[in-house]
Amino acid sequence: MRAIGGLWRWRHNPLRRGTDLAEAWLALLALVLIAVVAPLTGALAGAAAEHALQQSVRDQHRARHEVVATVVRKLSRAPLEPDPEASSAQDPHSRVLADWTAPDGSAHHGGVITVLRSPHRGDHFTLWTDRHGRLVGRPLDPAAATTHAVLAGVGAALMAVALLEAARRLIVWRMVLGRYARWDQAWDRAGPDWGRTGTGS
Repeated sequence: MRAIGGLWRWRHNPLRRGTDLAEAWLALLALVLIAVVAPLTGALAGAAAEHALQQSVRDQHRARHEVVATVVRKLSRAPLEPDPEASSAQDPHSRVLADWTAPDGSAHHGGVITVLRSPHRGDHFTLWTDRHGRLVGRPLDPAAATTHAVLAGVGAALMAVALLEAARRLIVWRMVLGRYARWDQAWDRAGPDWGRTGTGS
């Protein structure tokens, strides 16, 4: 609205300079570009991120398998840091020695993290492995992928706004420098005659 008001104010103003009108037009152009380019950039970036992330979700769900493990015994070592995507920070995490069978049928035995509150021998819990039984992280959830894509789109839109505003400010700064340079030239021309009687008559 300031850009439109600036154009209207300078339209028939006798003190208007060419750079004033150019600055008002530039502000209006930047406003229009922000209103059009930023949402479009956000939508395109969000759609591209959604496509890539959902493809990653599908790939992970094909490559990772949820298997049932059996507790052999609880390990006395301190709990490891939990996987932030696997569960909430409030869940208890214990390190146990467990047995599990991989999707390819091979048997595995090793130390793993479980969210069982107090694991005992014979307790069952689930974990994620590849097809050969090697431990992997939980696959990305489709809803989480969509959330990340939305955030990427919002970030891209905000970046577009920032770049357009930075470009506008840079152009205005260059215009102001040019205005000051013309003032200096005018003062240099008027300087030798400044204050003399009859100057300009």
